[in-house]
Amino acid sequence: MGLNNLNNKFRHYQTKFSFGATSAIITNLGIITGLDTLAHPRVSIIAGMLVVALADNIADSFGIHIYQESECIDNKEIWFSTLSNFFTRIFVSLTFIFLVALLPLNLAVPCSICWGLALLAIMSYAIAKDRKVNPYSEIFKHINIAIFVVILSHFIGIYIINKIRIAA
Repeated sequence: MGLNNLNNKFRHYQTKFSFGATSAIITNLGIITGLDTLAHPRVSIIAGMLVVALADNIADSFGIHIYQESECIDNKEIWFSTLSNFFTRIFVSLTFIFLVALLPLNLAVPCSICWGLALLAIMSYAIAKDRKVNPYSEIFKHINIAIFVVILSHFIGIYIINKIRIAA
C-alpha cells in the first residue's frame, strides 16, 4: 500500500469521525453553558447530555444513513458512516459527562469549554493540513463559531430560566 493510498484511507476515516465529533462538541458545550444556572445544574446538565448523546445521536446517525442510501452509496460504506458517527458522538459526549460528573461545577464548566475548544482546534488543524489550507485561520474560524454557541447558549439558558422563575 503506497503512501498516497494510506493518506486517502486516513482522510476517509477522518471525514467519518469529524462530523460526529464536531456535533458532540458543540452540542455538549451548548448544554453545559445553557443549563449551568439551574437550581440543580449538575443533574440537569448530565441528564441533558445523556438524552442528547442517545436521542439526537441516533437521529443524526439515522439521518446520515438515510441520506447516504438516497445517494446510492455502497451499503458497507453507509453502515461504516452510521456507526462511526454514532460511536464517535457517544465517546466525545462521555468525556464531557465525566468532566461534569467528577469536577465541581464551577470548574467543570470552564474545563469542558477548554476541552471542547482543544478538541475542535486539533481536528481543525488536522483537516486544514490535509486540505493544504492555513490551519490557523481554520482553527480561528471554528473556535469562533464554538464560542458563539457557548455564549448564545449561556444567555438563552439564563433568559429561559428567568422567564420560568417569573412565571412560577
